[in-house]
Amino acid sequence: MEPRIWLIAGPTASGKSALALRLADATGAEIVNADSMQLYADLRLLSARPSPAEAARAPHHLFGTVDAAQGWSAGRWLRAASDLLAQIARRGRPAIVVGGTGLYFHALTHGLAEIPPVAAEHRRQAQADYDRMGEPDFRDRLAARDPAADARIAPGDRQRLVRAWEVLAATDTPLTEWQSFGQPTLKAGAWRAVALEPPREALYARCDARLAAMLEAGALDEVRALGARDLAPELPAMKAVGVREFAAHLRGEISLVDALAAAQRQTRRYAKRQMTWMRGQMGDWPRLSEIEPDAQWGQFVALNPGLTP
Repeated sequence: MEPRIWLIAGPTASGKSALALRLADATGAEIVNADSMQLYADLRLLSARPSPAEAARAPHHLFGTVDAAQGWSAGRWLRAASDLLAQIARRGRPAIVVGGTGLYFHALTHGLAEIPPVAAEHRRQAQADYDRMGEPDFRDRLAARDPAADARIAPGDRQRLVRAWEVLAATDTPLTEWQSFGQPTLKAGAWRAVALEPPREALYARCDARLAAMLEAGALDEVRALGARDLAPELPAMKAVGVREFAAHLRGEISLVDALAAAQRQTRRYAKRQMTWMRGQMGDWPRLSEIEPDAQWGQFVALNPGLTP
């Protein structure tokens, strides 16, 4: 099979990492991470990063390579991923880009525009509005003008919500529209894509079970170690689902049962937002509706003749 680039997008817990690994086994591909949380070294468990055994089955790139003290933007990820894809192509191997961060895929396939500078007065006003209105009302106002931004920004992500509004206020153009401009990294015809969209109830059940398994595997220790670093709360890694909830338990503010329930609830909400993004921004991508690995692989093979069932 000639070298190509495969894009596999899907919500959290949908099985995309397992699908990517199975495809790598079948094609000899190298895997590139497109999940904004799996970038961070400090979030091995809470980001559901591939295990050492899984990572040993195929070359993996951009998994756990960034320190939590850094905050990577979509542009920084795009530059790193583009360089890696070029290197993989020079080696004559296929590449699989897999993850749940829709903006990363959009950057690859549509490009990222240079957004005009936002004046300090707009930044201050957006911050003040958020403090005055609270997240629900602030988000509702944003959704009325830029529904795609509302769909992709996770609950509690004050930084990105404020950024989306300040750009809109300063330029009278939604941030999502700015991000639709620019030249794509991947040329048309150079890639194949698939989006995982399993039944919602099955996905939510898997989200809940995976959070409980993370807790059993030591997620509290991971959050404790992250908290000991005293990092700025606005850093992306500090906003990962589970960090805030389990940190509250470690401070004695809520029980472990309540912390787990809160993290599970946020994970389900995050998965819902990811699926909303895919429907809005990846509407023409083929869909896989199965969630069980063998059935999911069967659907994938049906869409890609030449692969072994």
